[in-house]
Order: sequence, then C-alpha cells, then structure tokens
Amino acid sequence: MIGHSAMEKDPSLNQAKDVLKIEAESILRLIDKLDDQFVRAVETIYASKGRVIVTGIGKSGLVGKKIVATLTSTGTPAIFLHPVEGMHGDLGIVTKDDVILAISNSGETQELNAILGSLRDLGASVIALTGRPDSTLGLASDIVIDVGVEREACPFGLAPTSSSTAALAMGDALAVALIQKRNFNEKDFFKLHPGGNLGARLRARVRDIMIRGNQIPKVQTQTAMKEAIEEMDRKNKGFVLVVDRAGTLLGILTDGDVRRLVRRGADFLDRPIDDYMTKSPKTIDENASLAETIEVMQRMEITTLVVINGRNRLKGYIHLHDILGRGGTLKIAL
Repeated sequence: MIGHSAMEKDPSLNQAKDVLKIEAESILRLIDKLDDQFVRAVETIYASKGRVIVTGIGKSGLVGKKIVATLTSTGTPAIFLHPVEGMHGDLGIVTKDDVILAISNSGETQELNAILGSLRDLGASVIALTGRPDSTLGLASDIVIDVGVEREACPFGLAPTSSSTAALAMGDALAVALIQKRNFNEKDFFKLHPGGNLGARLRARVRDIMIRGNQIPKVQTQTAMKEAIEEMDRKNKGFVLVVDRAGTLLGILTDGDVRRLVRRGADFLDRPIDDYMTKSPKTIDENASLAETIEVMQRMEITTLVVINGRNRLKGYIHLHDILGRGGTLKIAL
C-alpha cells in the first residue's frame, strides 16, 4: 500500500489540486459577469409558451444534454437538438414559441452557426452561452450570457475543461433561477421523480419514518417542571411533549423556554409544566407525505414537527434529518 506521505509527494495529487482550483476560480469569476442578459434569459424562458431547445456539439453538446436534464426535472420543458441532425430535418421540432439555448465556448462552431439563420427564421428566440460575446454566435443571438474563462485546466489549453465546467454551472444557475420564478416546490419535484430512492422517500408517509414509542420525550399533564426537564435531558431532543391520559397532545416545552425562565430568575421547578408549555405545537398528520412535510417545514421555517392523528393523539415526531435519511437509505418502519 502507498503510505500517506508517499501519496502527498505524488505529482498527480498536485496536478489534480491545480485543476480543481482553476475550475473553481473559473466558476467564481462568472459571478462578476452576471448582468441584465442573465435576467432577460430567465424572463424569456419563463414567458415562453414552448420549450427550451438546447443545442451544441462536442463537449458543449454533452453539457447541453445535462442542462436539458436539469431543466426538465425542475419544471422547465426542454429537449436537446444536435446541430448536424438539425441541418438534416430535425429543425422541424422547433416552433416560434420555443427558446433556443445555444452553447459554444468559441462562438464559432460551424455546425451550430450553420443553423442559426434557420432558427431565427422559425421565430424562436436565441440565447447564447459563449465565452466570446463578440463571436458569430454572440452577434446572431438575442441574448448573450458570457461564460468565458481565463484559461483551461488542461495543461495544453486545448481540452475543454474550465470552459465546459463554466457553461454547466451557468446552466444550473438558469435552472435554479427558473425554479424560484415558477415557485416549483417539493411536491412538483416528486411528481417528476416517482422512481428511485428520492421518489420512494418523498412518496413515503410521515408514519413510515417518524420517531415513535419510548423514543418520544413526553410527560403527562400537571407533571412538575423538574421532572419534565429530566425527561428532556434523558431523550436529548431539545423538547418535551405534554399529553393527557388518553394520549391527546396538549403542548410542548423546549430547552429555549427553560433557558428563558432561568434568565428571568423564575422559581419554576416545582410548578406544573402546563403553566409554561406552548399550547399549540406545530404538528403534521401521520398520513401526510414526506414531500408535504418538507413543504410545511419550509413554510414555517422549522426542522421538527409533532406527529398526530385525526383525533389529535400524539403519534410521534419527525425531524428534517429523518426525511433526508441523514445521507443514508430511507428506512420504512414496519
């Protein structure tokens, strides 16, 4: 095995670090290039009644296909058009309601520029992602987003590296801006991702992954504050729930509530928890979907919800980390 010190001396590690630094710096420099052209691009795509038709060739084409995947998965209809196929009949998919997103670092890609006139004749708006706004592509486009980089990470300055990364990052920026513009939320995302681990996670119900049973920090109504705080410490969740004998949820006491009482110098340890609890905890029904639960958490700006049933009986609690699986696989409680 290669020791840690030997690995540090390996020139490939230094080369890899240089590549990552160059590409990271290239993306950061895009921030200063953002201007009204980006805003116009977002507005044009948002107002369009058609699709975003992404086109490019070579590495730009590969970047374009990824941008298409990101757009379509986040609520913006998009398809990829290969420039060469476009010259041989595939321009028939383009309508005047579509928006063209043309990608070329040099702006002088012959196959791409060859179809620009036809695209304009069809009435579609053209947005260019290029490293040279004054290129043939830039001058022929309605909107130009500058994705130019100072240098490629390739030691010869030939292979598209920093430039393709920059174009990809700008495509992500467009997609995310459109997410905000469309008010696209977790429910919408779930509808477009019914399969895989993500789909399973969002399709699951609160009852499938909520924390339940003895793991719930809870006490009975009229319990002394001292005992309630001890229960909070035992379960180490930062709160304790209050229920009656039937299990009906009555309130919640948080560690923040206790700290505020201590700062006030209040004599509260022997008092019943009912005197200090919040009587309207934020709740979610056990049958709600995880997609809906995330939406509620975002709206309320909280990360934990108390889980109840239709009769306001305490069933458990759920934290955002439980929904996201703490980076692991979704665990369904059976």
